[in-house]
Amino acid sequence: MNAPATAPTALLVMEKERRADVYPPEVTAGLGRLVHWQAPPLTREELADAPGVLSDVDLLLTGWGAPVLDAALLGQAPRLRAVFVAAGSVRHLTTPEFWARGIPIVSAAAANAVPVAEFTLAQVLLGLKQAHRIARDVAQRRRFPRDPEVAGGYRARVGLWGLGHIGRLVAGHLSRFDVEVVATDPAASPDTARQAGVRLVGIEELFATCQVVSLHAPLLPATRGAIGESLLNSLEPGATLINTARGALIDEPAAVRVLRARPDLTAVLDVTHPEPPAPDSPLFTLPNVVLTPHIAGALGAERHRLGQLVLDEVRRFTLGEPLQHALDPARAASLA
Repeated sequence: MNAPATAPTALLVMEKERRADVYPPEVTAGLGRLVHWQAPPLTREELADAPGVLSDVDLLLTGWGAPVLDAALLGQAPRLRAVFVAAGSVRHLTTPEFWARGIPIVSAAAANAVPVAEFTLAQVLLGLKQAHRIARDVAQRRRFPRDPEVAGGYRARVGLWGLGHIGRLVAGHLSRFDVEVVATDPAASPDTARQAGVRLVGIEELFATCQVVSLHAPLLPATRGAIGESLLNSLEPGATLINTARGALIDEPAAVRVLRARPDLTAVLDVTHPEPPAPDSPLFTLPNVVLTPHIAGALGAERHRLGQLVLDEVRRFTLGEPLQHALDPARAASLA
């Protein structure tokens, strides 16, 4: 079934490499029943070489490799009524000129949060068992300890820095286990914390009293480098630090110093700053660092969720229903 004659005109602009994952055939077929395509999918570079293609576009669909929504692009798109981004943060592509137009923008951050929370849960449970530390010891000593000194997960305390999409999902996963979850988030209300099933504490208490601390805060001027030597040194013996958010949240030189001095600690770093680390970075060789290349977020078929969210939101738009994942400028900044 084709889109009705009155359907809006749409254009998909994103990089080719991940396009098929984000917009698989079932999603593009569903979109084809809701919109008229202005042109075949384009990359950002191809869009720059296609003057006039945006003149009749009502809906811009995108993802990784999105074009910047600046004055020049907006001037070419007088009919633009909504933007749908099959990715998380939109901070890098929105501009004051875009927000001034009052055009709704949808982010698929909620869909990308799902695999990140799943990855985090796995690392939290491993951290409570100190699995990474014990594996290091076994490999180094070539023998099994008779009775590893591990408190385990029963009534342990897990700390979350940030209660956004991902932090709340992680808290929900942990509600199935016999652990106490505490969180630090200046933007979270007591009601938000109560609904998430967590208790709000200061960041000093979070680091000093939790067996596992997981970072889910946005990268903002106030959070850049906020996890420094004092907080890291306050971690309990055998504690695990997990970062699936942004590498620059951690003062990396300070972290290297602490991790060298505290072989009992484990840092699970899915993000770094810079990313990837420099070839001579100590993160590659420190035995108590578990380094993964930004794999917590949506990969492969997991990216289908992002396109499905866009499809659902386009359907709501065409039906005149409220969008569920539209952002305002303040919310967009918090997803940075």
